This record gives sequence, structure tokens and C-alpha cells, in this order.
Amino acid sequence: MKFGLFYELSVPRPWTRESERTVYNNALEQVKLADELGFDQVWAVEHHFLEEYSHCPAPELFLTACAMVTKTIRVGHGIVVCVPEFNHPIKIAERTAVLDILSGGRLEVGTGRSATWTELGGFRADPDITKKSWDEFVRCLPKMWTQETYAYEGEFWSMPERTIIPKVYQKPHPPMWVAVTSPGTELDAADRGLGSLGLTFGQFAEQERRIAEYRRRIQLCEPVGDFVNDQVSTVNFLYCHEDDERGRATGKRMADSFNYLASQLISAREAYPSRSYPSLGLLPQLRRQATGPDSGEQAGEGLALGGPERITRALKKWEAVGVDRVNFLLNTMEVIPQADVLASLRLFAAKVMPAFRDAKVANGSPHGAANGGV
Repeated sequence: MKFGLFYELSVPRPWTRESERTVYNNALEQVKLADELGFDQVWAVEHHFLEEYSHCPAPELFLTACAMVTKTIRVGHGIVVCVPEFNHPIKIAERTAVLDILSGGRLEVGTGRSATWTELGGFRADPDITKKSWDEFVRCLPKMWTQETYAYEGEFWSMPERTIIPKVYQKPHPPMWVAVTSPGTELDAADRGLGSLGLTFGQFAEQERRIAEYRRRIQLCEPVGDFVNDQVSTVNFLYCHEDDERGRATGKRMADSFNYLASQLISAREAYPSRSYPSLGLLPQLRRQATGPDSGEQAGEGLALGGPERITRALKKWEAVGVDRVNFLLNTMEVIPQADVLASLRLFAAKVMPAFRDAKVANGSPHGAANGGV
């Protein structure tokens, strides 16, 4: 199992001229250290208008900065919003190719369609059709990366024959993923041969069932790209401290802050009932954790909070249910001092990562192209 970082880039009020710069600089320092410590990837979201929760509308710029201060860590564009009001497909192809070149072939591309009414309504996107536009985009993107010339006539966009440049550095192209925030989306990923980029904090039994079905379905897929990215990633909180009780308490403050912010988001379905959004996604769970009966269980099942031994046990369980990658939120609202975040990363690398290293070496690299071969 591989480990990475996951960034929303939350910025607490009151905002000053330095607030956002401090958050970005702290994140870059964390990424640089993670690269030195042997973490495998760093992901950054694309969000708009989500005050305090996420000040990351241009992840490709943040990830370029990450690539410039690192050597081996992979950079995950997680996700590109594949809705025409947000991003034009040609621009997606061009921007991701440049990032792949600048990173030396370290790019991973996550795709999705946004889930909050604040964002969809802000761009005046129609929630009823976002799933269709996402499907169209992910089928076009690999062809734009790899074909010498490309032309397209579709429902949501079209273009005459042109040469889209530059081309991606990885061969045949970067691994592609789908953001999964509600049950069923992992099956959309499987049917298209895409990685499942899980963004929920589900329990082991539920995740094991969903992962097993993903594995079954992807064996029957018709891949949209030139290879099948048969990988499952999940997101987690991380705060590692030698004192287990202190680690759990500090980590819980961070997790509670995240859930408090996330619980205030307005899902697309709450404001605009649509068959395209059949559920509220992860919001009900986050609201229970922030204010309901689950609010005292933040250091419970599956969370990487506490001492090295506790965290190792939790991650071994995730490995056992079939998770390939775990990406960690390290801080929220800067509630943990930067020095403590860096110390947590060092302790995790020293005391937890070795427990997974032997299996990684023994298994080799099972996802050749998906690991960025050039």
C-alpha cells in the first residue's frame, strides 16, 4: 500500500493579506518533506467559492509548484471538474500535458463533476447533465493526449481537426481516476477502466464490499484510455505522535474542524433535486460526525490518528480490504502548528511506513503504466 497527501487548502477567518500565502507555503513545505520521506503522491482538489473550506481553485498551479520542489512524488490533479462551464476539454488536455512535462511524467489525473450547489450554481451549470458531460470528457481526454490530430462532434462540445499540443510525457498517458463521494460512482470508474479515487471516510465492511464489486466490474470494462488503472485510493486524516492519547486528541481537533466546515456545504441535491445526483454524497456522514451521535468517535475505526502502533493497525485493516493507496489530510484551518505537522510526517515515515515496505518490495510494481512508465 502506498501513501500520499491530500489538500483542500482550507484558510480560516479572519483573512489577512498573508492568510492564503501562509497556507500555501505550509503545504509546499509539507510536500517537500513528504517527498524526502518517501511518500508516493500528493493530490490537490479543484474547488470554487467554498469559503474557508477550500481555497484551491487552480490545483494545476499548486501542483506545478509541488513538482518544482520535489524529485519523485507523483502529483495528482484531484480532480479536474469535467463540466464545460468550469473547464473546456481542450484546456484540460493542454494544462495536464504541461504539468506532466514539468513534473517529468509524475502526473495522475482525477476527474469528476462537482457536488456542491455553491459551485455548480456559481458557474450556472445544469446539475441534470453533469454526469453526461463528465462521461464525454473522460472519453475524449486520452485521445487528445495521444493522437497526432483530433476532431470531435459531441453533445457538450466540439472542435474541428487540430493538433493539440503539447503531448503528455508519460507513455501512453497519465493514469486516470474518478472522484468517488457517493455509493455507485466506483462502478462508473470500473466500467471505464479508471481508478477509484475515494473521498469518503466509510467503515471497513462497507468499503470492502464496494471494493470487491469494483474489482469484479473492472475485469469486464471497456477502458476509455490506453490502459486499465485498476487501483483503489481512499482518504484519511493523519496525525502521528509518540503519545497515543495526545495524538488522538490533536488529530480529533483537526478532523472535527474539517467535518464542521464540510457539514456546512450545500450539496447539489439539497438545492436542486436531480436524478443525476441520487444521494447527498458524504454530507450526511460528515454532519453526523460534526454534530450528531458520531461526533465523539473521530479517533475510531480506520482513522490514522494517535501513536504509530494504533495507526499501523488501522492502515493494515485498510490494506486487508483491498485499498492500494491512502492519501492523508494533514491539517485543517491550520489548527495544528506547522512544526507539529512536520514532526507527525517524520514519525509516520520512521515508525509506520516500514511496516508496509516489505510487501511493496515483494509485490514489485503491479501497475506498470499506471505508475508513470515513460
